[in-house]
Amino acid sequence: MPAPEAVHHSRISKFKFHGKHEDARRRRTEVSVELRKAKKDDQLLKRRNLNIHEEVVSPPGDSRSKTSVSMTIDEIISGMNSTVEPIQLQATQACRKMLSQEKNPPIDNMIQQGIVPRCIEFLSYHHNAALQFEAAWALTNVASGTSEQTNVVVKHGAVPKLVALLKSSSSNVAEQAVWALGNIAGDGPGPRDLVLGYDAMPLLLELIKPDTSVTFARNIVWTLSNLCRNKNPPPPFESVKAALPVLNRLLNNTDTDILADACWALSYLTDGSNDKIQAVVESGVVPKLAELLTHNEVTVLTPALRAVGNIVTGDDVQTDAIITAGGLQHLGRLLQHKKLNIVKEAAWTISNVTAGNAEQIQHVINAGLLPPLIQVLQAGDFKSQKEAAWAITNLTSGGSVQQLAQLVQLGVLTPFCNLLEAKDWKIVIVVLDGITNILTAAEKMGEIERVAIMVEEVGGLDKLENLQQHENEQVYQKAMAMIDTFFSDGDAEDHNVAATVTEEGQLNFQPAEAAPQGGFQF
Repeated sequence: MPAPEAVHHSRISKFKFHGKHEDARRRRTEVSVELRKAKKDDQLLKRRNLNIHEEVVSPPGDSRSKTSVSMTIDEIISGMNSTVEPIQLQATQACRKMLSQEKNPPIDNMIQQGIVPRCIEFLSYHHNAALQFEAAWALTNVASGTSEQTNVVVKHGAVPKLVALLKSSSSNVAEQAVWALGNIAGDGPGPRDLVLGYDAMPLLLELIKPDTSVTFARNIVWTLSNLCRNKNPPPPFESVKAALPVLNRLLNNTDTDILADACWALSYLTDGSNDKIQAVVESGVVPKLAELLTHNEVTVLTPALRAVGNIVTGDDVQTDAIITAGGLQHLGRLLQHKKLNIVKEAAWTISNVTAGNAEQIQHVINAGLLPPLIQVLQAGDFKSQKEAAWAITNLTSGGSVQQLAQLVQLGVLTPFCNLLEAKDWKIVIVVLDGITNILTAAEKMGEIERVAIMVEEVGGLDKLENLQQHENEQVYQKAMAMIDTFFSDGDAEDHNVAATVTEEGQLNFQPAEAAPQGGFQF
């Protein structure tokens, strides 16, 4: 059995103020992977521009006739290679329509026929907005495909020409360029950084004006979010932080799509180091993000919660910003949300607050979060139970004796001990650490016998004994140490000590005279 100091050190090392920042960020990465999977349902990283109507509104001054998609690919290629602009336009429009079919667009075939470099060439026809528009639309749909298809658009030099079109006097052309750049940026860190490298960000931000149409604004904010996303590596922060004042204003928007993508952008920008979180906090978005935790639409709620959760992985001051904005009160309702992913994210967010100091833990208690958290521990799906277990164990590490006592009084021991039977050994260790913290605090207050009996009555001791045969060495060693320390006769430990709380909220063991008079009742 490891020495008590070794057990204590390995336990404490998991929590905030004892190397926990790094651990919290590792966990955020794990959660992020799951969230990205869910995100594919909420918001596509790439989108094709389909032919929803028979004919779209043409750029001003376009006198083209309606063109069906009845042209063959050979006719389209021949027309696009013509030197006569009306024929080029007619063929490029037919090309665009073919690529805008809802089912099975012939993207690879059109690439092989050489339409990409020709469309990129047409982007420079500044005297012919209609041709630029059709060419940009065709390229948008090529770039909506696989990485290989998107790369064809990139390697032929489309990015600088598309960025230049953001300044087009035709809003249709500028909007189509925005959409194409969004698809390119959505392909990954390399293409994203290429778009940023051509200074697309300030031009995009300039396009968001009071008179910008809702559909245009949606495309711009979606592209902004793609320029902020991806982590390996993240975008150059100097390039993307210019979006923060605009994102702050966009949180006042009433359009659900705009709100959702603005929140996704903020969730990406907060998914990093504390200096990045600080820049986001200073932009003034926190009160609005906290308010959006009450939004009815899951498409908005999911990224708003993600951004709030990322902010509380920061330092105490950043965590306090969410607390001050009233974020904790909303998290209690989210622990009871019908969407399991929301419950899991809410529990994960709370776990990063309970990883803080005793004052922050008290805010969690005052917000009434312990009863719904214990309910998640008892009846939630396993992913949510894991996050709730982290929240409880973090509280037992940084909380005062009174706070731990309140946890026990609310009935945490039954669902907590039930998780000792989980198949995931990592979460078993988290629970073992939490129970150890509770028993240690009880022991120092002279309440060890009563709390040990409570653990035994809910089946905890039986589960601990079973864990002595666990295949994971860490699990069985911890279980053995707990039984030896708290459930064996003739325990040699010094029971004549009591716990006080340091300024950081950690338990600090002192001789008995330091205990509150009469002790504290668990």
